[in-house]
Amino acid sequence: MLVNESNLKYKLEDVYILSTGVFYFFEEFIVSEINEGVHFNWETAQEVIELALNHYGRDAKISYISNRVYSYSIEAQDWLKFFKSRHNLRTFAVVTYSKSGLINVMMEKIFFKSRIKTFENLHDAADWVAQYHPTVRTNTMVL
Repeated sequence: MLVNESNLKYKLEDVYILSTGVFYFFEEFIVSEINEGVHFNWETAQEVIELALNHYGRDAKISYISNRVYSYSIEAQDWLKFFKSRHNLRTFAVVTYSKSGLINVMMEKIFFKSRIKTFENLHDAADWVAQYHPTVRTNTMVL
């Protein structure tokens, strides 16, 4: 399910449509929908990281939901560059809709320094992430 087809109850602050995908910035978490066929790596992630730092501030502890509705590739070992650059996430959730998607997450877990939680639907992922952010308000999202 795409974010714009959902009725997430969390406060949407901004939407960024980039060449790599669409990034929804909620109060304290981001939901990404990477475009079909994209190879997402450290270089392509830089634009999103800068947007997040400018939006939330450099010291913010945000969460990230990867809503994997399309087929694309990830440079899993680039998570090491993310952490080496002293970036951090409060939580990381992956919504996957296929068995091959679960296998890809298992590969990512090798390089990701924290826990990755997988979900079969976007609403459950957003609810899980929100529980780690006590200031998140539940307002109906309107797209």
